[in-house]
Amino acid sequence: MIKVVITGSNGLLGQSLLNLLLKDKDSYQVYGFSRGKNRSGREDFNYISIDITEKEELDKKLEQIQPDYIINTAAMTQVDDCETNKQACDILNVDVVKWMTRFASKSKTHIIHLSTDFIFDGKKGYYKETDKPNPLSYYGLSKLKSEQVLKDSKINFTILRTILVYGKVFDMSRSNIVLWVREMLEKNKEITIVDDQYRMPTYVEDLAMACKIAMDKKALGIYHISSNTLLSVYEIAQQIAETFDLNKNLIKPISTSILNQTAPRPAKTGFDLSKTNNELRFYPKSFKEDLQIFKESLK
Repeated sequence: MIKVVITGSNGLLGQSLLNLLLKDKDSYQVYGFSRGKNRSGREDFNYISIDITEKEELDKKLEQIQPDYIINTAAMTQVDDCETNKQACDILNVDVVKWMTRFASKSKTHIIHLSTDFIFDGKKGYYKETDKPNPLSYYGLSKLKSEQVLKDSKINFTILRTILVYGKVFDMSRSNIVLWVREMLEKNKEITIVDDQYRMPTYVEDLAMACKIAMDKKALGIYHISSNTLLSVYEIAQQIAETFDLNKNLIKPISTSILNQTAPRPAKTGFDLSKTNNELRFYPKSFKEDLQIFKESLK
């Protein structure tokens, strides 16, 4: 059996991975690392309440388990919080990866690590895995540093970069763009959405599947995972309204400059998915198609 540790197992991707891997209990022995109580609604895996920013605690648990794979979904992802609390951001996003990498170098553990489109400056869009990073925010910089930790090591690693992840799991501590837009429009509330930032949103079920494929194929290196259509965030909100039969007239466009956010955001990201298509044999759909699948899953 393949032993898999999922860090951040209470999160959106963490719970989605649990649900996916536990369909095949004969193949995977799954350990979930998260803070506090198990929020997944499942008891059929090994849940470990742990603060992974405590190095000794993390080392001890990994030594006991000796996993074949660590899927590292844990991160500080609130972009403005990372800008104002750089130390906390570095500990979770960079130091933890260093500690896991040191462990993996002794134990032959393969690390699958989640990264972000925010490592790019957003000047061109449709980024390839080989394009030169130039993060605008501290969050983006921290994720780039974590990638470099893995690249400088001699361990087996896979980096999956992704964009604007959405979906729904059993017990959620945070919302995401699709759930938030839907909730606001259902309450008949007017919302302002930026129309000059462009993204390719990622359905969490697709991202979980990409993690599993990377593991099953023993894929090495960097891959881009997102939907296949570049849209402005305003267009994303419009498509959410259309899919859920809500009033899109409540969505008002706004420019990034008016928002006055603490951390700068890249204007245009989006990924070139040809390497993912060719090597992982994984073919993401459009946001519109994924939204429809997501809507069906909520019934």
